[in-house]
Amino acid sequence: QVRLVESGGGSVQAGGSLRLSCTASGTIFSISSMAWYRQTPGKQRELVAQVADGSGIRYGDSAQGRFTISRDKTKNTVMLQMDNLKVDDTAVYYCNADGLAEAAGSTWTYHWGQGTQVTVSS
Repeated sequence: QVRLVESGGGSVQAGGSLRLSCTASGTIFSISSMAWYRQTPGKQRELVAQVADGSGIRYGDSAQGRFTISRDKTKNTVMLQMDNLKVDDTAVYYCNADGLAEAAGSTWTYHWGQGTQVTVSS
């Protein structure tokens, strides 16, 4: 069974930095895309950043110029470096793996981590 485990959330003052990490474990042959999303109460989950085979890296509007996503395919890990954090960045951040194949030619599946809280105070 595939699991995504996030780490690195916490509390920081505005202007500070945090680094999130997510590792996918289990029976994994390949992962097409890994991404970070975030969600606040009453709002839809929104894309923060994604790194995908073929299409490369894209950022949500809120992350442009402040966040950096990176991926280690050999470790099935995706990281999110968040700099110059703002109060509005406060949210639960979720790791996502899409196009995950457990074996060559198997059906692709879609997975979420359990989420990690990021709190930015003024």
